[in-house]
Amino acid sequence: MTFPDDCLQSIVGGQNWWVNDTSQRVSRGTSLFAFAPHVDQLPYAFEPVGRTEATRHDSAVVKVAPLKVDQPLKKTALPVAAMPSYEGEVWAAYRAKKRPCLVVCCDHPTVDSNLTKGMPPKSTAPTMLVAPYYGVGRNGHRAGYRPEFVERVRHCEYPQFVWDHLPFAGGEESLLRLDHLQPIGAHYAAYKLSGFRLSDTAVEVIDELLSWLVWGGVTPDSLVAMYRQEIEELFK
Repeated sequence: MTFPDDCLQSIVGGQNWWVNDTSQRVSRGTSLFAFAPHVDQLPYAFEPVGRTEATRHDSAVVKVAPLKVDQPLKKTALPVAAMPSYEGEVWAAYRAKKRPCLVVCCDHPTVDSNLTKGMPPKSTAPTMLVAPYYGVGRNGHRAGYRPEFVERVRHCEYPQFVWDHLPFAGGEESLLRLDHLQPIGAHYAAYKLSGFRLSDTAVEVIDELLSWLVWGGVTPDSLVAMYRQEIEELFK
């Protein structure tokens, strides 16, 4: 792959950013596909409000409404087999889309099975932390991003956005959202490998951006700092 000169990938050589990976193993920097939810500013909730038929308990009419953090939560009085209700819980509603994602964290110590007896599997089931990619281009189904904004992301002005061009067939110019880090299940049916991963040096760059995002900066001798200095001198 070739990358433009004014992008973060240029500091490691574009051809050294993405590498083929046929190992069928997941590691930090692995590119995969998974369903990622749209992150809205205000979440929504499902609330059963009626029945489709008076005698049926396996279906219901539901209301979708904004879910505000300070609103009182009450257990629904309408029993629905597929939507059990528990005190202090709600059924959240969101849209999700299968997206390219980058694995940021996947290695966790295995919990001793003797410590999980009598517990539901979800209490300790392994997960992976991934960050989703969003396509840059605009079309009838996607708002995309303004070219001026994309250029500033490519110049590494915002640690939460990482410009990239995905390497697999059908891959496109995309933005990685590090501020959308989210867990997905480690079960093999929860994701699909793309056959590519970031090189070790590229993972180092992503780590520096995460450090900038979480801790507020990078060290002066970091690859990201070097790139930003070059960009400032070039476009000042």
